[in-house]
Amino acid sequence: MNTEKKTSLPVVFPKIRKERHELKYRSTECLNCHHPLDLSDQYCPNCSQLNSTKKLAFNDFFNEFFAGIFAYDSRLYRTLGALLFKPGKISKDYIEGKRVRYANPYRFYLSASIIFFLVWSVPQDFENMETNGVLDPDERQVAELDSALTAQRATNPTLDSLLGEKLSIVADTAKKEEKVVYFSERELDSLPFLRKTGKKLEVFFNYYERTEEKNIDNALDSLEYTNTRLNHWLYKKTVDAHVFINQPGVFASYFVSKLPFIIFFYLPVFALFIWLLYLRRPFTYMEHLIFTFHNQTTWFVLFGMAVILNYIFNIGWITGIAILIFLFYLYKAFRRFYGQGRVKTILKFIIINIIFFTLAIVATLFSILASFAIY
Repeated sequence: MNTEKKTSLPVVFPKIRKERHELKYRSTECLNCHHPLDLSDQYCPNCSQLNSTKKLAFNDFFNEFFAGIFAYDSRLYRTLGALLFKPGKISKDYIEGKRVRYANPYRFYLSASIIFFLVWSVPQDFENMETNGVLDPDERQVAELDSALTAQRATNPTLDSLLGEKLSIVADTAKKEEKVVYFSERELDSLPFLRKTGKKLEVFFNYYERTEEKNIDNALDSLEYTNTRLNHWLYKKTVDAHVFINQPGVFASYFVSKLPFIIFFYLPVFALFIWLLYLRRPFTYMEHLIFTFHNQTTWFVLFGMAVILNYIFNIGWITGIAILIFLFYLYKAFRRFYGQGRVKTILKFIIINIIFFTLAIVATLFSILASFAIY
């Protein structure tokens, strides 16, 4: 008989209901990978699965589910603690190979960013956002006459009638004077592509303003434009533009929902500039990227807490405090992670922030255009 003691893998297993650990349910072979086991083995040393032949009951399923959550939570608490109170430490530990104790930086970033934008969007009433109420001259004249009509209606019925007639005349005149913009496709064929596209948008925009026709096929047919993919897309964007102008909250809500992923793809570009700035330092691009993701995650956590406090206690200045804390945190993180002196760190810190905000402006404009294009 082989009495040699097996060496188990150094894995920390989640605690599951003890009933499934009982000796009577042990097997001499792993049900998952068929690795030979001793009855003394609670877990398979090859694949880490629990050594149990007990059939899953309803309570076993939920015990395993919550055990997995709590196992992740233990890494989450360690990650949050190091992230918030020891700037740069978690990134340094991670690139030195101390990874099991911490949550994956990319997965943790996505979780933190999605939670942050959910929290941030709660007090933002995007759906009820309205335009600034600026009226063109004809609309303003109609509105003024309508206001005068309402004010005088109770005291002067004759004036009520006269103002009503005047109001109708002004509205009809404005409608008749409405400018019609039209260029046939044949007229536009000789123009360069960009100019031709601009003219088409002008025609489509004007047509939609006059008719509010949302059916693209009907609109192109009325305008005598061929129903190509480009024309179809251009008219659809015309309709979308009108919706966003009149209901900006619709696009704001749509854009905010995409921000976690937009920032996720923006950060690798930003990390490239950090890599160039620290080109003489012994760090790989991926190590700069991990550091960048950890710092961005910290930003989400700090500002998320500021948003919650402001929402509960109505203290607007808490956002300013969060910005100052994050700037100081970022400086300390750069010093610890890259190990340079104060002067060099401050100079590079300023340069990196200029690069960050420049890239952020470009990325925001590009993202808005891209989001509108695929909406």
